[in-house]
Amino acid sequence: MLANNPSASKTLWIKNPLAVFSGALTGPNAERDLAGGLVIQGSQIIESVAAGKQPTVTVDQQLDASDMVLLPGLVNTHHHFYQTLTRCLPAAINQPLFPWLKTLYPIWSGLTPKHIELATEIACWELMLSGTTTVADHHYVFNHALSEAIDIQAEVVGHLGVRAMLTRGSMSLSQKDGGLPPDSVVQTEQQILDDSLRLIKRYHDASNGSMLNLALAPCSPFSVTEALMCETARLAKQQGVRLHTHLGETIDENDFCLEKLGMRPVDYLEHCGWMGPQTWLAHGIHFDEREIQRLGTAQVGIAHCATSNMVLASGICPTLELEAAGCKVGIAVDGSASNDSSNMIQELRHSLMQQRLRYRADQISHHQVLNWATQGSAAVLGRDDIGVLATGKQADIGLYKLDGLNFSGAHDPLAALVLCGASQVSKLMVGGKWVIEDAEATREQLNQLKAQHHQLARQLVG
Repeated sequence: MLANNPSASKTLWIKNPLAVFSGALTGPNAERDLAGGLVIQGSQIIESVAAGKQPTVTVDQQLDASDMVLLPGLVNTHHHFYQTLTRCLPAAINQPLFPWLKTLYPIWSGLTPKHIELATEIACWELMLSGTTTVADHHYVFNHALSEAIDIQAEVVGHLGVRAMLTRGSMSLSQKDGGLPPDSVVQTEQQILDDSLRLIKRYHDASNGSMLNLALAPCSPFSVTEALMCETARLAKQQGVRLHTHLGETIDENDFCLEKLGMRPVDYLEHCGWMGPQTWLAHGIHFDEREIQRLGTAQVGIAHCATSNMVLASGICPTLELEAAGCKVGIAVDGSASNDSSNMIQELRHSLMQQRLRYRADQISHHQVLNWATQGSAAVLGRDDIGVLATGKQADIGLYKLDGLNFSGAHDPLAALVLCGASQVSKLMVGGKWVIEDAEATREQLNQLKAQHHQLARQLVG
């Protein structure tokens, strides 16, 4: 399904886009230096072209982008690919987080390698078709059949040509020990640590332009032991990888930590050696002012999951306070059983609308959420080579046509992309290679995959 790609030595001028966002939050007039487009060679951007100017380098190929909006590829910071198999499950639809999890854990305990393969592929294509060039996944369900779940994911993302941050999730605290998950989906601490080290050594690439990074990701305070949290932090520091977990998602989580651990979640995070720029947290809603300052001082990252937080009625992330304190903030679709979509460009609109329930309209703009989804998300994942359109950065690029009825009459193309509700990229480039050249044709090619995935979903739920 991947398109043919030109020789790495050739130059491509993506010429005169309808509108452009650089990735940096620099104001509406700062994009004029990119208004003439970008020149790509190999995996990188080698020149920005100002309005009315020509490239200074020799151009081998040109792409007329005058009817398309040009963005850095979107960067998703948190997901659960396997949950594409349990979207809109009637028993879970109208539940808050803890009952929602207890409903779904028994179903997820039946996952097989084939489920993981197809769910990963479906989730990645859905993200890519919405303009995502870097995917992140938090897989933490390991039954007896899924010892190589992350290996399966690594193979799929490599085949698709999408950039990825895969996290080795884990659960070690089952219901019999006071946790939420059933015994069938937890592992011993030693199993988890041994496999974490194996995966880091096999897949993690810390180089500039890397296509695959690994991080370690115990699921949550209510599903892992304190010992695992502490040992995971030590292993991550030893191996130079990042740390990820769910934190501050619900008031129930705060109550659980106070009852079972004798401390609030942020205190627990610090107690376990996690407070630092190597850590990013999914959700980050229920922090008090002092905790926000502590997280900011430590430069912890936050994956803001607006749609999931609305579906589960979890609350609203205090994004601006977190940023002002020093936290990095990015955007994430979260799992497709609490979103129930993996559409990243739609997540921007949801984020803007939800955040305006907390902040003034002039504080949360389309530029703000675009920045969170690009440069902000890249920073959350510890990347400075993606997320912006600038010379020397990776050529991860999304091009959007505003040709739907929902865009008719729109006056500001960049604002229209977010406010009018874009849902599909037209073309997508990762590292200088076209992975989607014709979105409609790609969707047609995915019909068989979709049918197989849907059949497996029906079988899983029973």
